[in-house]
Amino acid sequence: MRYVEAGLGRVFILRLEDGDSLPATIENFAREHHVPRAVCLFVGGVRGGSRLVVGPEDGDEMPPLPVTIPLDGVHEAVAVGTIFPDEDGNPSLHMHAACGRGEKTVTGCVRPGVDIWKVGEIVLLELTGAASLRKKDPETGFTLLSP
Repeated sequence: MRYVEAGLGRVFILRLEDGDSLPATIENFAREHHVPRAVCLFVGGVRGGSRLVVGPEDGDEMPPLPVTIPLDGVHEAVAVGTIFPDEDGNPSLHMHAACGRGEKTVTGCVRPGVDIWKVGEIVLLELTGAASLRKKDPETGFTLLSP
């Protein structure tokens, strides 16, 4: 385990609107408002056709091949994520969402693109005092947090 201590800075409350896309909308907001590091909470609706990474094709193969699936119809969703800068200083959101419709829930990473259906609410908590960033890991191909 690696760690660093951080403090809390500004708190932002965002209302995403119909058609806004994750992660682009959050990363653009972070860039425009100079929020390099944050915790991000989401609740709202997501459009059918949005895509999630739901795991690797084979957990032993490196780098792993991601399995992505589209959501079939509008889903209710909750998500949590973090924003840290990549090696070029760009805000990079890593967020996992649980998306439910009826009695079925799909959970995965929003990286391939999740579009908002009607409304999405975000609470973004800025983290201060830590120089953590995301670095490319040559073995996995992931961009991993480096505290």
